[in-house]
Amino acid sequence: MNVKQVVPGVYEISLGIANVFLIDSGELTLVDTGLMNSADKILEAIQTIGRKNDDLQHILVTHCHPDHAGSLAELKQKTGASAYMHPLDAAITRTGKVASELKPSPGLLNNILFRMFIGFDSAEYDAAEVDHEVVDSDKLPIAGGIRAIHLPGHCAGHLAFLWDNFGGVLFAGDSASNMMGLAYSLGYADFGEGKRSLMKLAAFDFEVACFGHGKEIAQGASAKFRQKWGA
Repeated sequence: MNVKQVVPGVYEISLGIANVFLIDSGELTLVDTGLMNSADKILEAIQTIGRKNDDLQHILVTHCHPDHAGSLAELKQKTGASAYMHPLDAAITRTGKVASELKPSPGLLNNILFRMFIGFDSAEYDAAEVDHEVVDSDKLPIAGGIRAIHLPGHCAGHLAFLWDNFGGVLFAGDSASNMMGLAYSLGYADFGEGKRSLMKLAAFDFEVACFGHGKEIAQGASAKFRQKWGA
């Protein structure tokens, strides 16, 4: 099991195609759930850091795509944790049926990688109830305070989450990627909307950025976002 500490209290769990993250603030908070059948790997990671399944209290889901919400139903059933999503993507996750409108980001390499790793016409996973619908600027009373940032583009209900500790730790989901350096996500439903969302995100301050796809930025993260996408 590939579990790595990003900063004290934040652990990256690599599930191959995507990363998910644990925040340990006494109770545990999970950001994203991976594809279907990832639950046991995530629970194994929880045990690896010396915690129990029922220590997981909250699951923050950045968006409805199958590599991020696919194991939500199973994790809720096995832990009793509450789920948090934007209303637009919560409605899709409650059905378990995703009709993708993703198109590759500009560039030949993005097009190739998109078709190899990301592209899908539609997908199904076990439908899951979402307990809390979260909108832009909501401050969640979790782990001392986590801000939700609505970043449409990759999909309509995409959220990032910003934890206040350690100079700010951003969980960017698929608003951007860091596979071969900080870059656009490989695909967006609306690329123009995605660009505007990244300009919005670049106005926030955060020292660390964690991504659904790619390596974390361990320091000076918001400066790198502003250099690339600042107005």
